[in-house]
Amino acid sequence: MGLQWMIVGYVVAAEAAIAILLTLPSPNLIKSRLVSIVSLILQPAIFIVPFAAFQILDIYWKYENRSICTGDNCTASERDRYDKSIFKSQRNMILCSSACLLYWCIYRICMYNKEIHNLEEAEKRIKEE
Repeated sequence: MGLQWMIVGYVVAAEAAIAILLTLPSPNLIKSRLVSIVSLILQPAIFIVPFAAFQILDIYWKYENRSICTGDNCTASERDRYDKSIFKSQRNMILCSSACLLYWCIYRICMYNKEIHNLEEAEKRIKEE
């Protein structure tokens, strides 16, 4: 069970690092090469979106079918266990949402950089004519 959350955590960390690399100022040659490499990686990396969606559904199902521990009928250890499971599910929901959001951000950053590159080439062609 913990392996899937470790995978999502590593993917979120990698996506955050890639997003930071793409948004740092750098020379045009390096930026274009980095964008082309990341664009090639984006298509196989889309697996994270359905994987995260499945995990969100799993969190929702577990939340709906969780035994509620409130009132005097629960011991302190049961209450602590219940609170811990709530916090873990909230953390996992944030991880899944972050994975999808960061993937979309990286995709849009790559598309914007490609559009800017195409517009610069068109401007050069127009100036040459």
